[in-house]
Amino acid sequence: MTKKKSIQAAVAGGAAGLINGFFGGGGGMLLVPLLSRWLDLGDRKAFATSVAVILPLCALSSAIYLLRGGLELSSALPYLLGGALGGILGGKLFKHMNMLWLRRGFALLILYAGVRTAFFV
Repeated sequence: MTKKKSIQAAVAGGAAGLINGFFGGGGGMLLVPLLSRWLDLGDRKAFATSVAVILPLCALSSAIYLLRGGLELSSALPYLLGGALGGILGGKLFKHMNMLWLRRGFALLILYAGVRTAFFV
């Protein structure tokens, strides 16, 4: 990896971590486009790499929230279990997905989250 690409990767990771820290998640929504554009990763590699990067960022953010008293573990457990099952299913289906439709679905998810956050929270 070139020095420029290394700096871009560090900036992308920092931005994803910042978003995770502020909002408790969502860093992957920023990271996937940056991995695709800045690092020239193909769509499949960008999505997969984002998951690998976000896991430790989420763990770190969760630990900080827990230490500061902002995490209710008993409330989070059902979501964690459902999320784990969804992650397993998504990982298995991922290799069969058409990347054009996956990108479109990702864009719709980002749009939905933005509208929902801006107008209905």
